[in-house]
Amino acid sequence: MATSLKIDDALKSRVQHLPSQRRRSSHWIMLEAIRQYVEREEAREGFRQEALAAWAAYQETGRHVTGQEARAWLNTWGTDEEKAAPECHK
Repeated sequence: MATSLKIDDALKSRVQHLPSQRRRSSHWIMLEAIRQYVEREEAREGFRQEALAAWAAYQETGRHVTGQEARAWLNTWGTDEEKAAPECHK
């Protein structure tokens, strides 16, 4: 799929300057920037969908973990006393 982009002169100059520093082509730099943006936006949408599903599940069941319970659990991560995730409750 051939696509053309119109970019302003300042951005074009920046893109043209990077290849000599990175030993990559301008084309590679632009493709990499687009790839990273798309991956970031896909992840963001995945997190959004996960949050909506969690909210729907909470509204349906009322089961939850409090912020204090979550923080207490997370504070044990990486320690010798690392604990299992707290159980959800009403």
